[in-house]
Parts: sequence; structure tokens; C-alpha cells
Amino acid sequence: MKPDYKNWIPKGMLFSLIAGTMLSLALLLVFGVFGIGVSGKLRIVLSVVFGIAFVVCAKYTVWCVYAYRSFSYDGERKLSKQIIDGTAEHITLPEGGVGLDIGCGSGALTIACAKRNPQGKMVGIDRWGKEYASFSLPLCEKNAAAEGVKNASFRRGNAVKLDFPDESFDAVTSNYVYHNITGKDKQQLLLETLRVLKKGGTYAIHDLMSPGRYGDMQAFVQKLREMGYERVELIDTTDGSFMTPKEAKRLMLRGSTLLLGRK
Repeated sequence: MKPDYKNWIPKGMLFSLIAGTMLSLALLLVFGVFGIGVSGKLRIVLSVVFGIAFVVCAKYTVWCVYAYRSFSYDGERKLSKQIIDGTAEHITLPEGGVGLDIGCGSGALTIACAKRNPQGKMVGIDRWGKEYASFSLPLCEKNAAAEGVKNASFRRGNAVKLDFPDESFDAVTSNYVYHNITGKDKQQLLLETLRVLKKGGTYAIHDLMSPGRYGDMQAFVQKLREMGYERVELIDTTDGSFMTPKEAKRLMLRGSTLLLGRK
């Protein structure tokens, strides 16, 4: 059995854009180019409307196909796998330790961390909302079974308010989750994540940490150091470590940053 980690670009979005492009092109040809059933100013208006619709849909379809192929676990680039593996390598569990992966989606990062730490176990949580309907708790469990991983479990949870006491875990991790949570202070979300991390535990949180989303992250790093964190690092993963600057720009992943260290 082969694991199915899905794609960060939902197939529904891809098919909808392709259908929208084809429909707008057909309407442009029928009413704009050939003028079937219309003439004069109405034909001109319809030509402009459907022409704009076609250009917009075609542009996003091209981007969507490119992103889908880049993120695919079965494709040539396998960017998703590179990011998952690159994040997981920073997570270390002690003997019998437990790590938490927040926003686990299809279970990829949870499982990758579990495979690297057979001496401990990982817990993956997610709200599994309708935005990513193809991701689910059963899917995570199937993927763990397909990978032969028995030290990973999954449950529902909310990144905004974690249902765990302070210092519950020996490691915490997350990948491209917090930027999707609208209306919440991203630095407060980070603090909520680190709240459940034990003293001496490791953390690796990867997200789009641009100033517009996260504010001054250098100041946040200094804040963690003043709080007594043993090690705090910010790594720009668009410098070639996970992706090239050109890829980050094309895939709308500029600002991808890894916050990692030890509490």
C-alpha cells in the first residue's frame, strides 16, 4: 500500500479553473468572435467581459498546474516532500518522548518526524476543515499504516487554543498552517504552540513569516531569548534550502521561514 499525502493544491480548485477557462473561451468565441445571436454594442461588451474572464482564468490555471506539479509527491520536483523532510530533520525526541505536529493535514510531517524518532512518538492534530476536504483523520491513519509507522497517532485539535497543559510535549512542529488562520495575531499563535513545549524540547515551525503577516520576527526572536529559550533561529527557506527565490515567487511562497531551536 502506498501513502497518499494529497497535494497542497486541491484537485477541485484545479478542475474548477480548467472548466472556467474553457467556459469563458467558449463564450468569448460564441458571442464575441462569431457574434451568434448578438450584435452591435452588446457584442462588444460581451467580447470584453468574456475576454477578461478568459485571461484571468487562464492565468490562474497555468499557475495552478505549475504549483500542482511542483508540490506533487509523485512528480519530478517533489517540493512538498523536500519541505516536510527538511522540517522533520530538526525535530529530536528523547527516549519515550512525545512530539506534537499542529495542522497535520494528511499526516506527512507527523509521520516524517515519527520515522526519524522511533524512540518516541508523535501526535498530529488538525481541525480538518472544509477548505481542505480531501485531508482527514482516517487519511492520516491510512498513511501511517502505509508507511509502517506505529508511533504516530492523530486527533482533532485547534491551533488557536491547544487542548493541552503547559509543557506537555518534548517537541512541537508545524508547516504552512498559521498564515491560513485569519484574524489572529501570528506571534500569539507561535507562543500558544511553544506554551505546550517542555523545557529543553525542540521546535521547528515553517510558515510564510512575512512582516505583513507576522510583524517584526527579529523582535520576536529576541523576546524568546529573553524568556530563556536556549536556542532560537530564523532560517529563510527560499534561499535554496527548501526552494529557490524564483520558485518562491512563482509559487507565492515568499516569506517562507523556519523558526527553530530549543526551549
